[in-house]
Amino acid sequence: MDMPSEIQHQAMGYDRAATMFSPDGHLLQVEYAEKTVRLGSSSIGIVCSNGIVIVSDRRINDPLIVPSSANKVFEIDSHIVGSAAGILSDARVLIDKVRVLAQQHKVTYDSPIDVESVIREIANTKQMFTQYGGARPFGVSLMIGGIDESKPQVFASDITGNYFSYTAMAIGENDEKIKEMLKMKYNKNLNIEGGIKLALGIFKEVLGKNFELSRFDVAYIPVKSSKVVRPDENSLKKYM
Repeated sequence: MDMPSEIQHQAMGYDRAATMFSPDGHLLQVEYAEKTVRLGSSSIGIVCSNGIVIVSDRRINDPLIVPSSANKVFEIDSHIVGSAAGILSDARVLIDKVRVLAQQHKVTYDSPIDVESVIREIANTKQMFTQYGGARPFGVSLMIGGIDESKPQVFASDITGNYFSYTAMAIGENDEKIKEMLKMKYNKNLNIEGGIKLALGIFKEVLGKNFELSRFDVAYIPVKSSKVVRPDENSLKKYM
């Protein structure tokens, strides 16, 4: 009986380094990292008519953990936030890197950094770790949202270092199912309130009886103020 090609490649050692291509053109360590991302908790990012919204599932299983210490939405600058799916310790390293970049830009140019520069730095760093030996790929997908000169934007980067701009995007567990629901329900005229309702409604449909407002970390940035707002659990009840 013939072995599947992936098992053959493992047996021949093509998955021992991120820099080694298999005969059919795959970087197996990178593909394994992509599977890690799909095991991570989900996040939804939405571009609204008056800002951006990111809603993330903390997926806390331990009742002894303080929810506020397990935030899934990270503030990069006063006008930019990010969320991650996969190995969050990998994400923290990338987030800290671009936080420094944002502050350096502000000091050097006396202006806020644009959102694409942040995601480009993250994507470039990820790409390096798929090309050079001695290190594994970053096992995390990052979604970045922010305001550029009154223009709301959401970007997402994958394991390989590619990134794209989106009107609505999902990363992590059940990402394909959530993206299909976003394609059906997203409307470019949604305001921030509508975006939060849409994201929480999708999570409610996906999670079913496991849905609880306490497990979500939510942040939005209005175009008018370009400042991050983080509603608490009580504030989210009105959206349900």
